[in-house]
Amino acid sequence: MSRPYNFSPGPATLPESVLQQAAAEMLDWHGSGMSVMEMSHRGRDYGLIIEQCEADLRALLAIPLHYRVLFLQGGAQAQNAVLPLNLAALKPQRQMDYVVTGSWSQKSAEEALKYGDAQVVAKADGYTHIPNPATWRLRPQASYVHLCSNETVHGVEFHQLPDLRALGSGAPLAIDFSSHVLSRPLDWSRVALAYGGAQKNIGPAGLTLVVLREDLLGHALPICPSVFDYRLQANNQSMLNTPPTYAIYIAGLTLQWIKAQREGDLTGLAAVEARNIAKAQLLYDCIDGSQLYENRVDPACRSRMNVPFFLRDESRNAAFLAGAAERGLLQLKGHKMVGGMRASLYNAMPLAGVQALVEWLREFERQS
Repeated sequence: MSRPYNFSPGPATLPESVLQQAAAEMLDWHGSGMSVMEMSHRGRDYGLIIEQCEADLRALLAIPLHYRVLFLQGGAQAQNAVLPLNLAALKPQRQMDYVVTGSWSQKSAEEALKYGDAQVVAKADGYTHIPNPATWRLRPQASYVHLCSNETVHGVEFHQLPDLRALGSGAPLAIDFSSHVLSRPLDWSRVALAYGGAQKNIGPAGLTLVVLREDLLGHALPICPSVFDYRLQANNQSMLNTPPTYAIYIAGLTLQWIKAQREGDLTGLAAVEARNIAKAQLLYDCIDGSQLYENRVDPACRSRMNVPFFLRDESRNAAFLAGAAERGLLQLKGHKMVGGMRASLYNAMPLAGVQALVEWLREFERQS
């Protein structure tokens, strides 16, 4: 039976081969006699799983040796609090600079206010563009600068991360990369810390990644709970408490799937990025060439992962979604705070799925 195409923004579609392998290994992982769900996180078998997962993540993202990888819980939204709890005191003023380009970075800035002087140093009106970094009001004593590198709701993506040094700031850059992690390479020379939930490009909900420079460890505020202290988690190999073991296992399978990808002469993450570019271009070209649909984001920062679009005649929304569902095109309704439609094109969404969506877009326009 063919599966429908799931355009959900998260939890999102996973590679079918990953789901098949997980199903095959559900009762007995590699002759251990146990499901991964039943394994002790401190046992030898599970140790092999988490060690391979970290090794593959480091290889795919070219993570430098002086960065630590943490497998945590709580989702990216919890990191809105955990991040300032760990980094606000990097400088005594506890100043934290936030760039707001959508609803997720807005949430981050609001949460950080509980732990210090969090200030919005740049904000995009309407969340359809990225303010020119030259206009950001960065503070010289900021402990860190934060941004969301891809806004899942509004469809705004940083295609190039800012060089804070060139902007006169010595603060480390912290990014929420939840919704485009592993969709493209990451320039670690510009990023000191990156965090994200796994439920878009990596695996199921429940796993949160944090990748950070070692010099950022050991600065937690006294009120920081032990399980949220980056230094304690790093010193305990993410096992200060029980990590999300099964989610890490699925993430490991997904990383192996990414490593095996081929696109022409490209392999691994390079192949995935090329495919993502092609998928996004196909959909944006259809929308831009239409008289019925529109995307309102500045083309310079349109997201490859999350494509919001609107019917100029919104009375046709319900009919559009009903016809899409009949054709196996699921989860296309836009976020409630934005409206319209949204297609999430994460790594596991095949080109065929985007082609099927474009065919429906054109068919529906002909009917309208």
